[in-house]
Amino acid sequence: MNIQHSTQMTPLRARMIADMSARNLGPASQTSHLRACKRFAAWLGRSPEAATPDDVREFQQHLVESGTSICTRNQTMTGVKVLLRVTLRRHDLVAEIFHLKEPVKVPLVLSQKEIKRILAMAPGLKARVMLSLAYGCGMRAGEVVRLKVGDIDSAQQIIRIVQAKGRKDRNVMLPADIPGLLRAWWKERSTGQDKDVPGPERVLFPIA
Repeated sequence: MNIQHSTQMTPLRARMIADMSARNLGPASQTSHLRACKRFAAWLGRSPEAATPDDVREFQQHLVESGTSICTRNQTMTGVKVLLRVTLRRHDLVAEIFHLKEPVKVPLVLSQKEIKRILAMAPGLKARVMLSLAYGCGMRAGEVVRLKVGDIDSAQQIIRIVQAKGRKDRNVMLPADIPGLLRAWWKERSTGQDKDVPGPERVLFPIA
């Protein structure tokens, strides 16, 4: 009952998927956690059900010694923790898991001149509008491509980000120069996917 092979739906893997689904974890999180457990099982050489506290400690040491980044190492142990705590109820093993702190670095801040230069290099209006939204509104790439007409509130000068990371909604400020770009893009965008789609539900950046 190990989960070494992603294509093999073992009882343990099925239980873990059911546990994650019951807790409303998204597809990306489930995939990440399953990948982590596959790595743990491959290193262990047997089912995680037979793991010991020493195994958990040594696996973490293995990740460090193999040059795994702190971010990847923490993501891996988060997935293993879900398996041990939720599915296997092995709280004695969970107690051996710890997370490392990543060094805090000052983010690179571009000057207005540099930002204008980057936007000027955009291959077209669509790319320029998307880059402007991402940088000017602090939006993730996935949030930009999912934007719909109804998410833009020009009256309140905000953009509603629906079900973003962590399945949370949030509002971001709409910079003064963005509405003009959006109107220009709206005139140019393809309308082939708009048929039978209510106005507020139309995607701003449809796939060509």
